Amino acid sequence: MEISVGLLGILELQLGEISCVPSAPKPKKVLALLLVYCNQIVPVSELVDELWENRPPSSAKTTLQTYILTLRKLLQRADPAGEHLVTTGPGYMLRIPEAAFDLHSFDQLAKQGREAISQGDDAEGVALLRRALALYRGQVLADVDTGQLLTAHVTRLEELRLTTLGLCIDAEMRLGRHQELLDELATLAAHHRFHENLHAQYMRALWRSGRRSCALDVYQRLRRALAKELGMEPDWFLQQLQSAILSNAAPQHHRLPGGGLPYEPAR
Repeated sequence: MEISVGLLGILELQLGEISCVPSAPKPKKVLALLLVYCNQIVPVSELVDELWENRPPSSAKTTLQTYILTLRKLLQRADPAGEHLVTTGPGYMLRIPEAAFDLHSFDQLAKQGREAISQGDDAEGVALLRRALALYRGQVLADVDTGQLLTAHVTRLEELRLTTLGLCIDAEMRLGRHQELLDELATLAAHHRFHENLHAQYMRALWRSGRRSCALDVYQRLRRALAKELGMEPDWFLQQLQSAILSNAAPQHHRLPGGGLPYEPAR
């Protein structure tokens, strides 16, 4: 039976032609946590904490058992012969092949993309990284009311997305695609107002597209936002990039944190 699991967007669990995602919020949250830790035991205590945080009702364990029963019925309806959700030790475990997850496909494509870039093949690396990034169908677990454990997982996967996207954009700029990236970078900078690496990439793309004053405006907007809301100044690499743009001559080849492009003037 074909199984597919989606975490990189709304929650999906498909067994054959049947969706096994419950509509009720709390059983859906239980399923999400079991999928996040798939093939591992999730203790009852962690499930209770995720569902009710610091205020579990006296009936918490009994109610959790009801949610588990709901999930079992959904899974058995889709696969009567399967034993996907098992009670073991202090908790429950969902058994799903790793290859069924969209996150697994993302990891494989991203790894291949990084390897291609490390070997100097930016074009192939970009193609692979863009395929990986396309697996994100929106915000991670967008339709799940996440508690502390799931929120940490969502944050990690969103950071992974941005890190991978940053690597991809660097490679695309080495391929000379500065103007093609401007709209995407403008949107990213607007959605991630304090993300300094994204703003540096946007500034470089503008500068190398001949829009020097716009690149400087991006720096000043970021500087004002950081000062007003966080009481901070832009990091050193952004200050150096601003100086390079002001002088319109490339300084020594510093790289951004994480291996970004050296600063270069417009061409």
